Amino acid sequence: MKHIDEYRDAKLAKDIARQIAAAVDPARSYHFMEFCGGHTYAISRYGLEDLLPSNVQMIHGPGCPVCVLPIGRIDAAIALAMRPEITLCTYGDLMRVPCSNGLSLLKARSAGADIRMVYSTLDSLSIAEAEPNRQVVFFAIGFETTTPPTALALRFAIAKDLANFSIFSNHVLTPAAIKTILENSDVHPLGTIKIDGLLGPAHVSTVIGTQPFEVLTEEFNKPIVVAGFEPLDVIYSILMLVRQVNDGAHKVENQYIRAVTTLGNEKAKCEIANVFELRESFEWRGLGAIPHSALGLRSKYAKYDAEKRFDMVTPAAQDNPACECGAILRGVKKPSDCKLFGKVCTPDSPMGSCMVSSEGACAAHWIYGRFRRRGKADESSSTVA
Repeated sequence: MKHIDEYRDAKLAKDIARQIAAAVDPARSYHFMEFCGGHTYAISRYGLEDLLPSNVQMIHGPGCPVCVLPIGRIDAAIALAMRPEITLCTYGDLMRVPCSNGLSLLKARSAGADIRMVYSTLDSLSIAEAEPNRQVVFFAIGFETTTPPTALALRFAIAKDLANFSIFSNHVLTPAAIKTILENSDVHPLGTIKIDGLLGPAHVSTVIGTQPFEVLTEEFNKPIVVAGFEPLDVIYSILMLVRQVNDGAHKVENQYIRAVTTLGNEKAKCEIANVFELRESFEWRGLGAIPHSALGLRSKYAKYDAEKRFDMVTPAAQDNPACECGAILRGVKKPSDCKLFGKVCTPDSPMGSCMVSSEGACAAHWIYGRFRRRGKADESSSTVA
């Protein structure tokens, strides 16, 4: 597939936008949350909000795995990495997230902690093999998309009998977060928000399929459209949501049929189920403690569980009180509503996690959205701006 030609064609995007404009009821407003940070990035990068009628509003959701990880979990990882025998490995985005006492993983590394950025779980295994005298801990984060590689890493570690390898699991689950968002869409102790429908996550759905979202549409009477990441994917999915709202429908639709099925990837789900089990509760930045929303290693793998192996404790930690990252993750506020945005908080000096990851709403808005004005799309471009 030639994505530039097939999924980034400006004329097709504007044609779909005209269909949206013709379909919307001018007497009502439409509020759609794009749950996934990849969709937030695409909407900002391609200026898709510029193509939408003024009564169609997009709301940024909590679908950035780096953003939703609470500070206390990173503080715990830093404390572990400060131990002289520990090598902590994790993905690059997490390295710059601001934590307690002005620290981050990157700053902790500068202070002497052995913290290494890796591109895959296999990199961590290679380090454990090459340095048998070090205790190598993989700081695992992400939604269902990145969970299977962690499960495979554990299986490979067992096969290689790597006694010096363990996992600090912070994998979280999308449906549980969506449920919490919808439960509090009308009233939330920290702010209110209206949601008429959601763009369902794409990469997550390649693993879990569309079926887990069906119970949510039935319980909350809100449509969910699983959307791909290209601009035509996103804008057409918005049209699908508009049509459902107009019809009073509330079902799961799959726009991303080239990659997503109803049941998802059965083999990947089996790998996850073999290694992980549900935690009773897990803290999310901005959303609070959500029941059954995260995964921990099964008890039979306790010797590979860093939390048990090293008696890790997650300290109580508070976000910067001036940072609106929590409200942005709930969709209550936009990046531009934060007083720190673009002033003391930029990608070069982030004050909150939403400015760190490319999937964070603040980072996406800083790179692509802060100079945009709705209705000012470039009509001369042959691809979406």
